[in-house]
Amino acid sequence: MRRCNLTLVALGFGILASGPVLAADFGELMQKQLESGSSRLFGFTKPIAASATPPSGYARAPGQPASAQVLVAQGLKVSYLTRNTAQNTDMMAFWPTDTQPSHLITCVEGARESLGKFPNGTTDKLNPSVQRIRLSDGVVETMLRGMSRCDGIRRTPWGTIVVSEEQDDGQLYEILNPLTLTNLSLTTRGTSNLFDSTGADMTDTTNKLALRSALPKMAWEGLAVTSQGVVFGGDELRPGTPNDTDGGALFKFVPNAPATGQTISNLNQSPLLAGNVYALQVSCVDNKQQFGQGCEIGQSAWVVVTAANARVDAYNAGATGYYRPEDLHDDPAYTGEGVRFCWTNTGNAAAENYGEVMCGVDRAPLTANNTRTVTVNRFVEGDADFNQPDNLAFQPGTRNTYVIEDNSHGDIWACLPDGADRDIKTDGCVKMLSVVDSSAEPTGFLFSGDGRTAYVSIQHSDDPADGSMDVDGYDTDDVLMITGFRPVRQP
Repeated sequence: MRRCNLTLVALGFGILASGPVLAADFGELMQKQLESGSSRLFGFTKPIAASATPPSGYARAPGQPASAQVLVAQGLKVSYLTRNTAQNTDMMAFWPTDTQPSHLITCVEGARESLGKFPNGTTDKLNPSVQRIRLSDGVVETMLRGMSRCDGIRRTPWGTIVVSEEQDDGQLYEILNPLTLTNLSLTTRGTSNLFDSTGADMTDTTNKLALRSALPKMAWEGLAVTSQGVVFGGDELRPGTPNDTDGGALFKFVPNAPATGQTISNLNQSPLLAGNVYALQVSCVDNKQQFGQGCEIGQSAWVVVTAANARVDAYNAGATGYYRPEDLHDDPAYTGEGVRFCWTNTGNAAAENYGEVMCGVDRAPLTANNTRTVTVNRFVEGDADFNQPDNLAFQPGTRNTYVIEDNSHGDIWACLPDGADRDIKTDGCVKMLSVVDSSAEPTGFLFSGDGRTAYVSIQHSDDPADGSMDVDGYDTDDVLMITGFRPVRQP
């Protein structure tokens, strides 16, 4: 049989080969094409080739440049917003808007503990839980003390801040007028009772803070708040936990009185005052609602649970469990019916469960009557390099999603939207940032409203033992500002 010479032309890849066709790794080829096209796809010149490794004897210390903390993609610049946020600073929200912010409002994921006494000598000075950072000069002020592991935080469409606890019995609190709330303390978790060290009257806190017991009690992290006051959130619970072996459920709160688009002047006007709670149950068959192993994606419905016993009720009702659902956001670029929300399932890389990013579309957010109004699918699947996703951020002005790892030397990845190809997943991701310090991880990543600047907390670095970086009797973290992004709108 005569041997034929073939010519392979791969348009767009710069490859021209004459002669017999050689086997090629098409996936690797596409990955290199993605990296080389970083400027037109992601708006920075070149992604990071490999994760950071620390220099010998690396430790967080005074005098370090911000560039010593992280590797960033070529074309980006990094600087300190502040080095004085409380240690375990986690997620953040802009105030009063994303486009013209004056402050970042931050959650501090530290346990409830006493740091000593206030000047009155009798009342415990508790851990910082919610802080604000002035963007003009990086000045940090503690707003609220005494929560346990504050993690989830969002600005609401009606002009408040909601903060939540990542504890098994974690709850959500709502704050009004966050720039006037200074150094107040929760006297007891699970209440709205406040102490003011200046001696101010705290008998009426409706213009300050309110516990939102109508929302589920669980280990909160990510949450999405719609303009109507519907709240989506995940319970950060791993499979194999006693009494809830299948992992954390997704929940939805539907208010009795949906928001009307008006800014409120009193916390009693909030749509979070009262409502009903539901847990997500993925059916994965098309003719009835059922549940069980193998049903993590597909058609889904909401099943009724109680707020106070949400975790147990969800398990008993057959709600779908995931591996530590963490951050969750609604997709601001989504234009279809209802709401698109995406969340991270962290997984466990040591067990080769590399984690994932899931997205769901709820076509009827105000409805939860056991009808299958939700469709859930995977958007990103982890791998040996890109794993244990924790946080998410949608970049304004683009359709790109940024995924932040929960790892030593944690990385941040920039991911394309799903394009016109056959699959329903991201068209590819590149590494955009890597943390140098192995004791720390990146978290709280978010973009300014124009998509050109990002902020990230370098969380729980080992601090000098001499206390030289402590503020107000508490260890500190660095919050970095990253500039140089050029938002690129994908088709």
